[in-house]
Amino acid sequence: MTPATPLLRQISPSFLHAGRVTSQAFHPTPKDQDLLSAYDGDMIGAEAAWTHYNQQLGLRSAGVLSLTVAECQEEGLPCRPDPEPFPEHAVIDFTGKSKKEKKEIAILLRNRAVAQDWLFEALLA
Repeated sequence: MTPATPLLRQISPSFLHAGRVTSQAFHPTPKDQDLLSAYDGDMIGAEAAWTHYNQQLGLRSAGVLSLTVAECQEEGLPCRPDPEPFPEHAVIDFTGKSKKEKKEIAILLRNRAVAQDWLFEALLA
């Protein structure tokens, strides 16, 4: 991964409120162990990542937004490959951030990703 590597983030339909992406989409939960999942965009495209997420993993995504490794690093978040679940998996590491910092960073990441628009948007019924 390089600073320019896009990190593709699946957006759960539950993270949409009145058609807008909430910052929750970029905030790790306790079960995530402070590691936010993403796809390495150098290894897979947005539509293929969406298809994998929905069909192979059996999860639901409204679409794919993206941030670069550099954008995450600017917020003090290391990023790295994590091929254990599947080869294209990567993580954005929130380890060591306080609850307040996580919330603030999640808002900044959401704003950046939304400003860049959807890389892939599903038509959900």
